[in-house]
Amino acid sequence: MMFLQITTTAAGTVPAQGELTLSLWDLALKGGWIMIVLGIISIITIYVFVDRFIAIRNANKKDDKFMDNIREYILDGKIDNALALCKAQNSPLSRMIEKGINRIGRPLNDINAAVENVGKLEVANLEKSIAILATAAGASPMLGFLGTVTGMVKAFYNMANAGNNIDITLLSSGIYEAMVTTVGGLIVGIIAYIAYNYLVVRIENLVYQLERSTTEFMDLLNEPVK
Repeated sequence: MMFLQITTTAAGTVPAQGELTLSLWDLALKGGWIMIVLGIISIITIYVFVDRFIAIRNANKKDDKFMDNIREYILDGKIDNALALCKAQNSPLSRMIEKGINRIGRPLNDINAAVENVGKLEVANLEKSIAILATAAGASPMLGFLGTVTGMVKAFYNMANAGNNIDITLLSSGIYEAMVTTVGGLIVGIIAYIAYNYLVVRIENLVYQLERSTTEFMDLLNEPVK
């Protein structure tokens, strides 16, 4: 009898261990429509991050001797050469400097304002769609929590309808399925949060470089003619 009891217990543990071997994909499918929404948000997050990362990286590419060449051309009175160099560079900095060169001869305040306006447009273009990452970072965990709450309500509703015939396995299954959406929401939210802050830091560094170069350009225009 004891041998049969041990055999039955050991055999009964095998299915339980089999039930625990669920892949992440299986868990995601059990999350319901919330997981579909989170999946769409994750795809959008990746797309926006890659798109903005490439745009910011391209904006950061510049010739280290660009400002030195601009300075030399302007001091030598070669304005056309300076404009040609700006057009050849095709970067936020070159477009700002080009606008300033085109305003040479006007009051310095007007030149500075024109350069700053171009800079604001360039930064706004780089920041385009980044707000989507901030929204995803905040909304994804809340969507995941919503899925968990609705899943828990469903699980306890089924338990109430079961009356005295409560199946603890069914109840626990409903609970872990409900918790899947919270995990998914946190994962998507954390990724979006990190991506957003990374891009913001990259843009801030670029803005600092633009401000430093435009200040150098304005100082060049303020230099007395020799």
